[in-house]
Amino acid sequence: MRHFTNKALAAFSIAAVFAASLVTASADTIKIGFNAPLTGFAAADGASARHGAELAVEQVNASGGINGDTLELVVYDDQASPTESVPISQKLIQNDGVVLGISGSYSGATRAAAGIYQENSVPYISAFAIHPDITRAGDYVFRTSFVGEVQGRAGAKLIGEMMGLKRVVIVTLNNDFGKSLEAGFREVAEQFGIEIVGQYEYGIRDRQFGPIVSSIKADNPDAIYASGYFFTAGPLVSQLRAGGVDAPVIGQEGYDSQKFIEIAGAASEGVIITTSLNRDSDATETRDFIAAFEARAGYPADMVAASGHTAVMVAATALRSAGGSDGAALRDAIAATNLAVSTGTISFNGLGEVQKDVQVQIVRDGNWHEHSVISDAELLAPPTE
Repeated sequence: MRHFTNKALAAFSIAAVFAASLVTASADTIKIGFNAPLTGFAAADGASARHGAELAVEQVNASGGINGDTLELVVYDDQASPTESVPISQKLIQNDGVVLGISGSYSGATRAAAGIYQENSVPYISAFAIHPDITRAGDYVFRTSFVGEVQGRAGAKLIGEMMGLKRVVIVTLNNDFGKSLEAGFREVAEQFGIEIVGQYEYGIRDRQFGPIVSSIKADNPDAIYASGYFFTAGPLVSQLRAGGVDAPVIGQEGYDSQKFIEIAGAASEGVIITTSLNRDSDATETRDFIAAFEARAGYPADMVAASGHTAVMVAATALRSAGGSDGAALRDAIAATNLAVSTGTISFNGLGEVQKDVQVQIVRDGNWHEHSVISDAELLAPPTE
C-alpha cells in the first residue's frame, strides 16, 4: 500500500484541480435562447416544445456537443404574449449572451421577438408559429414549419380534391393563426371546387359554441374547416357532435396533441388535420424522436414537440458548420441547411421559409395516425418575399 505525505497530497490535489480547469477551459458553453408559453392558456404546448428542445440539446451534447463545446438552452416563459417576448428577447441577447434564439411559442409572441433578434443581428428560428410576417422581419429570421397560408391551401386540396367534399363551412379562430389559415384556404377553394356555405369566428377564450353549432347544423355542409388549438378545438368538436352535426371536421396543427383527443373524447374519432408530424412514419429520424420523446416526457409526442426538437437540431448543425458564434456566419449556415429531422427534410428559401410535404393525420381508436401525405410543390410553395 502506498503512503503519501501531506505535502504530496496537496500537490496531487493542486494538479487535479489544474487538470480539471484545463478541461473546463477547453469546453466552452454555447447558449441558445428559447421563449415558450410555460404558464397560461398555452402552457401545455409550451411544455411540449420545451421537452422537445431539451431532448435535442441532450442528444447534441451526448454526441460531442458543438465541435467539443456544450450546448445550453436558456429558457424563459413568454406566456404566448408579445409584451413578454420582447423584454425576454432583449434579456437573452444582452444579458445572457445567446448566439441564437428559438421560438417555441405562438405567432404574436414570435412576431414581436423576431424584430428584436433582427435588430441585433442574432439568428432566430420560429419552430412552429405560422404568421407570414415572422420571416419578413429580416434575413436573420427563419421558420422550420409551414407558413399559415400554405397549410390553409393544403386543407383546401385535402377537402375538395382528395376527399371530394364541396360544400364547406369555415370556422375561424380570430387571431393570427386562424386568419392565416383561412386566407390560404380561401385563396384556392374555388380551384378545388369548394363552395363556402358559411363562415363563423370565435375568440381564443371561447369554450361554448352553441350558436355556431346551431348555424352549422342549418347550413348542412359536406365538411367543416375549423382552425383552433387543442383547448378550443376539443370543446368545439365535442359540441358539434353533441348537437347532431356529423360532417367531417378538418383541422390543422393546432389540434395536434393527445390533449385534443382527451378533451373531445369519442367525438375526436375521425377528425382529420394537416400537420408536420407523421406518427406512422418509416423515417428513422421520426421514429427515434417519437420513442425518445415519450420516454423523456411521459406522454406521446406531438407536432409542437417535434418542431421544438427540429429547430434545435437545425441550430446545432449550423453552429457546427459556422465554426463559431459570429452572427452573420451563423445566419449563412442556417440558410444553407439541408437536414433530415423528425418533421421532414429542412432547407430554406431566400425568405427563410421551409418547403416540405404536409402530413395528414386522423384520429383512430384514440390516437393520431397517418391519413395521407400532400406532396404538391406548387401548392405548398411558401412566400419568397
